Amino acid sequence: MDLKQKVKTTLRTRDPLKVLQKNPTLYQVNTRVWLTELSRELGRPATLDDIPDSVFDKLAEQGFAWVYFLSVWQTGEAGRRISIDHPGWKDGFLIDIPDLTDDDICGSGFAVTDYTLHKSFGNPDALLRLKERLNERGQKLMLDLVPNHTAIDHHWVKSHPEFYVQGDQESLTRAPQNFLQVGARIFAHGRDPYFDGWPDTLQLNYGNPAFRKAMFAEISKIANTCDGLRCDMAMLVLPDVFARTWSIDIEPFWPEAIANVQKAHSGFAFMAEVYWEREWDLQQQGFQFTYDKRLYDRLRQNDARPVRQHFWAATDYQQRSARFLENHDEPRAAGIFPSDQHKAAAVLTFFSQGLRFLHQGQFEGYRKRVSVHLQRKPSEEVDLDIQKFYNELVDCLKLPVVHNGEWKLLECARAWEDNWTADSFIAFSWTNENEKPVYVIVNYSSHQSQCYVKVSPQGIAAADGKGLQDFDMRMSNGPDLKFIELTENWLLVDFPAWGYAVLA
Repeated sequence: MDLKQKVKTTLRTRDPLKVLQKNPTLYQVNTRVWLTELSRELGRPATLDDIPDSVFDKLAEQGFAWVYFLSVWQTGEAGRRISIDHPGWKDGFLIDIPDLTDDDICGSGFAVTDYTLHKSFGNPDALLRLKERLNERGQKLMLDLVPNHTAIDHHWVKSHPEFYVQGDQESLTRAPQNFLQVGARIFAHGRDPYFDGWPDTLQLNYGNPAFRKAMFAEISKIANTCDGLRCDMAMLVLPDVFARTWSIDIEPFWPEAIANVQKAHSGFAFMAEVYWEREWDLQQQGFQFTYDKRLYDRLRQNDARPVRQHFWAATDYQQRSARFLENHDEPRAAGIFPSDQHKAAAVLTFFSQGLRFLHQGQFEGYRKRVSVHLQRKPSEEVDLDIQKFYNELVDCLKLPVVHNGEWKLLECARAWEDNWTADSFIAFSWTNENEKPVYVIVNYSSHQSQCYVKVSPQGIAAADGKGLQDFDMRMSNGPDLKFIELTENWLLVDFPAWGYAVLA
């Protein structure tokens, strides 16, 4: 039985909701853009029920444990109108889609009017059917939660205005970009402490006990429709951040919210979008995964040393980090990284510990980001070289040892005394008792480099003393990689710029 067939057999025989949940892979899809394209193919409005089973079969075969559907919730006409009329936003949309029309602008998916499935995507039970289809294939469904704010036409604005942070006429005059008058009341726009408010949103008030109770109930309702929530800007609800932004003291929210859901839904996961080095704080408050923006930023610096230093973090922290090279908020990886560096960065990102977060369009090498305000993506050609690379990468990520084994950062020593290029290497291993070890070696630099990589005694034992010929090249970027000798526990390598290898 070959490896691919072995993995398929394993997936079929294990509990579908427990498959590969250590260091899992996640695939994010843009629901609105996807259904727009499907509608064009079908010649009629498409719903979630129209997504073919074959798509989910392929994602399951590729080893994805999670599928994250972006922007499924009901949004309103007020938010859409702001997205259409906002001159700065619209100018940005036109750069990527020159033939843009108002019909392409649907309003931000993060200006939510109600946590029910958008009326254009099917009846409310379509979400439950989507979840069931994924669960049947051993996958889990992740959806959005926007805890900091709602749309300006959310039903709470009329029924419970006290749920929102409010201002007065002086506030509106002093900072009109941060406040909005609705009827006789003046509401604050949702924002973070470093930027002006988002004009299509209103800020929720976590200092109001009645609102907190309502929000707990809202999250509990959402949890019935999915297996996990990606929480937008989750650090904005931390007490110190909220106090700094609004001068309102609040009690911690996340520990109780997460505990309530997980008591009713065992295995339910919360993933935090988080910045400002607050990842550990949110992990301590119950989040299973937190965005690892720092790794992404360090990879963009084109310097191996800070990337290696980032991997010095404790294992329990790293396993709860969501590693990505792009998502709906970040630029396309193929648009900002040259092709060779893109591949090297992807190998480091997705063979490290944690949740491996991949994005629709990343496999195709698309270069233009799709705004969350739009339901049509720019027209682009598939980059066949990048597509081949990602297909190889996810195939390697299905190896059981890369999910359930032990990860270790490996020492990279100078190949000779005055050769400083060893500092350009980052290498790590995946090992367990029942599988052959996997080694990942990357020269994360724009120049040729050499080093000795310290491989584990287990790796040497697996080779039965026969040396280099017993290493199986799982993926690499060309014939210029040189594996010179294997001496005791050291592997001498000579790699070109951005060279990478995954060895078993």
